[in-house]
Amino acid sequence: MKKIIGAALGSCVHVAGLHHFLKMAEREGYKAISYGPAVTVKRLVMIISEEQPDIVAVSYRLTPASVASLLGELERELANAGIRNCRMIFGGTPPVAAVAARTGLFERIFDGTEAPGSVTEYLRGSSGTDSLRAPADTLIERIAHKYPYPLIRHHFGRPTVDETIKGAEKIAMSGLIDVLSIGPDQNAQEHFFHPEEMDHSQDGAGGVPVRSGADLEAIYSRTRCGNYPLVRCYAGTRDLIRWAEMSVKTIRNAWGAIPLCWYSVIDGRSKRTIEEAVRENQNVMKWYANRNIPVEVNESHQWSLRDAHDSLAVAMAFLAAYNASRAGVSHYVSQYMFNNPPGTSAEMDIAKMLAKNEMIESLSGNSFTVYREVRAGIAHFSSNPLFAKGQLAASAVISLAMKPHIIHVVGYSEGDHAIYPDELVESCEIVHGVLHNTLNGMPDLTRDPVVQNRKNELIAEAGILLKTLREFGAAQSDDPWSDPAVIEKAVRTGLLDTPHFTGSKHLCGKIVTRLINGAWYAIDQETGEKMTEEERIEKLRRS
Repeated sequence: MKKIIGAALGSCVHVAGLHHFLKMAEREGYKAISYGPAVTVKRLVMIISEEQPDIVAVSYRLTPASVASLLGELERELANAGIRNCRMIFGGTPPVAAVAARTGLFERIFDGTEAPGSVTEYLRGSSGTDSLRAPADTLIERIAHKYPYPLIRHHFGRPTVDETIKGAEKIAMSGLIDVLSIGPDQNAQEHFFHPEEMDHSQDGAGGVPVRSGADLEAIYSRTRCGNYPLVRCYAGTRDLIRWAEMSVKTIRNAWGAIPLCWYSVIDGRSKRTIEEAVRENQNVMKWYANRNIPVEVNESHQWSLRDAHDSLAVAMAFLAAYNASRAGVSHYVSQYMFNNPPGTSAEMDIAKMLAKNEMIESLSGNSFTVYREVRAGIAHFSSNPLFAKGQLAASAVISLAMKPHIIHVVGYSEGDHAIYPDELVESCEIVHGVLHNTLNGMPDLTRDPVVQNRKNELIAEAGILLKTLREFGAAQSDDPWSDPAVIEKAVRTGLLDTPHFTGSKHLCGKIVTRLINGAWYAIDQETGEKMTEEERIEKLRRS
């Protein structure tokens, strides 16, 4: 076991930071010994000689002028004692740390302004003054290196490529984000490989107007600084395999995010039928799986964005993961979007996400590992920036109940406009502040009886829906849960339905849902009462 000793030097009696650091070291497997406040230079050198530690942590929080003479004395006493190549680190205020840096005595200096997670990264093996340079460059490695501290992800795409390139560099240099998701405009997502079909009056609408692989490469190259964030890109809503090939080649796409049913006639983001969309989306899952690249199937929250009732959202979360597993995906990123639909209470949100997670985790095994990603729902953010900052922090606290591997930060400005780099950095700072105060020692919100009862109810209700879907397609498929024709038929007939589908010739849209006590239920149009899945399905059969 490696040993770290720590002491506040000279007349400094401020040991709170030192104590916190040594506790972190203990959690990382070190033997940590504190020698407390006001340790003289001679005593510290004697302790080093006797203890032979692997690392010496020196703390000082008084004035820059006084620390200079102390560190000069420390250098001389170490030489007199014949102590060479002693690994030492320093912690203090920024002005004091600047003096310590000039001595060359310390392999790492912490002044409180470094990126969140820097201390943990150091304790896990980084050394020298550039410990954030070129960190793990795959999603799984980076999670393994940082967890339980979650990776921070944010999406970014300004209306011009040049503005996006400059912003991406600024974001990377902040050291606050682990994953930058490039958001192309809708022209790129649907028509990238068919530029003749683009409506150029819409260039930059909804994201950055990437028009070539070189655009993506340029954005990526400018992120090779700071903490070298992973980069990923939206999947496109058409020609998804060509998008996958290009994004892996140009930006080393950290993981593929693909829907199951969407980006089709369901939402109008492409002209694919539901059956065509499911089939192509499954093929893209297989493409990523064959290259051992993680996959996210961003399906369930798409239904909730259309006011789907909670049991349907849970069933679709399972169905998405099931299809990924069937496609051979080994590393599955399961996204849990909170505050969706708007009005969902914290209790009911946690219960819904726990139900999704429990059903998805039932697929886990040696060949299928689930990584939890949480995020706030964009529709719940106020256009008032101060109010939205409070919403961002509150949503982050609630979502930590899922013990996430990734937090997809949705910037506080998103209720008003597409985020600027400074706003993105500030939003990530807010979430890092939440993590600093709540990651360790928070009450377990998942154990609340109301939460557990609702979770169990949703698992049971989603199970009924999935069982019915299997029976519904049994006559035409050996595996109805992954059969594109069965899934399309289930949407058309209303087994899988939302109120927003009303008026589309491709969909049903006959369901009514309502927010009741913070949760979303299917409603009987005749009585106005909420329905169980058994009752809803029986009414469908009779209609």
